[in-house]
Amino acid sequence: MKRLQQWFDLIAGISHEEHARLERAKAIFGATGPDVDSLQMPACWRRSARVVIL
Repeated sequence: MKRLQQWFDLIAGISHEEHARLERAKAIFGATGPDVDSLQMPACWRRSARVVIL
């Protein structure tokens, strides 16, 4: 199967550098993003109370 992919790449004109660039992009942008589970609660509920009654 890899051999068939290599032949297709040769016919389509996809270079080794392009494959390396694609792998680098996958490594950078394919990683999981920040954890957004904590953002499910509204911000006003996440903040601590700042009101001080004298």
